[in-house]
Amino acid sequence: MDLMKVAEEAFKSGSEMPEFSAGDTISVHYKIKEGNKERVQIFRGTVIQIKGTGINKRFTVRKISNNVGIERIFPMNSPFIDQIDLNRRGKVRRKRIYYLRQLTGKKARIKEKRV
Repeated sequence: MDLMKVAEEAFKSGSEMPEFSAGDTISVHYKIKEGNKERVQIFRGTVIQIKGTGINKRFTVRKISNNVGIERIFPMNSPFIDQIDLNRRGKVRRKRIYYLRQLTGKKARIKEKRV
């Protein structure tokens, strides 16, 4: 019974995700359990890569916090992802933008894609 609920929730979260790619700025609302409490933490950053296929699909989000780069890998169909908001579309030529790690300040900006 409980396993069906988890599978249903994973399927539900995978269907309501917006389409995004490398270079886009997104906000990931991630559920965190601390003891018996549950809260939602927002991780906002730039998508560096999307890797894997099917159930193993995952994406890496990078943000700068206190002049330190933080990267976090999220599974695409994780039941802990509450929602994903697409903040802005970025214009990049590559699927994996690792070169962003060496850039700081204004050089690390990504141009916005016109719609």
